[in-house]
Amino acid sequence: MSILLAFLALSIERVFGYPSRLLAVIGHPVMWIGAFIAALDKRFNRTNDPDATRRAAGVAALVGIVAATGVAALAVQNIALALPFGTLLAAVVASSLIAQRSLGEHVAAVAQALETEGLEGGRRAVSRIVGRDPEKLDEAGVSRAAIESLSENFSDGIVAPAFWLAVAGLPGAAIYKAVNTADSMIGHRSPRHEAFGWASARFDDLINLPASRFSALLIVLAAFFVSGASPKAAWQSVRQDAHRHRSPNAGWPEATMAGALGLALAGPRHYGGVLVDDATMGAGGRREATAADIRRALLLYWWADGLLIGIMGAAAVVWVSV
Repeated sequence: MSILLAFLALSIERVFGYPSRLLAVIGHPVMWIGAFIAALDKRFNRTNDPDATRRAAGVAALVGIVAATGVAALAVQNIALALPFGTLLAAVVASSLIAQRSLGEHVAAVAQALETEGLEGGRRAVSRIVGRDPEKLDEAGVSRAAIESLSENFSDGIVAPAFWLAVAGLPGAAIYKAVNTADSMIGHRSPRHEAFGWASARFDDLINLPASRFSALLIVLAAFFVSGASPKAAWQSVRQDAHRHRSPNAGWPEATMAGALGLALAGPRHYGGVLVDDATMGAGGRREATAADIRRALLLYWWADGLLIGIMGAAAVVWVSV
């Protein structure tokens, strides 16, 4: 049932996305989870406590996040499955945890802004999807940032929740999304969160391992279907560069995308006025990315996403037939 649930959720979200009217009325599950995490951070992350105490508080907060999210998601799944067309209803709920359409739309908006409004428009558009300093980006930097965000979020925002949905149903996908949100909110190395967010960051690294590798494979396969993309270079790039990224997971889809498109992604980047000297993915590739490269990356992305849906569908058929 979980594999079928993943296939249906992916298919529903790709066609319909998350309705804007629903977002305006009730918000989004990630917003609800984020509010809970923010409350825990405010209540238990006391700056006057020693680091060991704050780290222990962060572990307890993570346990609370996982438990509360898992129990709530299991209750929703059980209620949905008890109703007529319950699997379809559960898939509709699960589709809110996947972000195929919104990711594609946000990245396409960067290409559109560069093409119609120039550099300033591109900077405004890319600032909505990346955390780096937009004023320090030239056109190539804006284009690389969009492609890097597309690559990483393909793994984090689509493949990973679909994977855990297939493995453990709605609770699996919801828990993954909660941990990933916690990592985004409190898992960074700032004075306030380095100790308190340590457990969330490490657990997020762990549960993203399978999806990041699978994402890289999907991009390699997608390169066979996109004119001008190189599956061979994508494979060589991921083998050569993925392990050099400061993240144990982000380098896999980024390096694969870089190799497939003949680009050099990542490298030194500014976040909050601080230069982060990261390794280059796709070393030897072209650094001067353009809006046209963003659109080629989107083609790869949609093909890789389609392959993911096809694989889930085939797995569901096999599972039901056994």
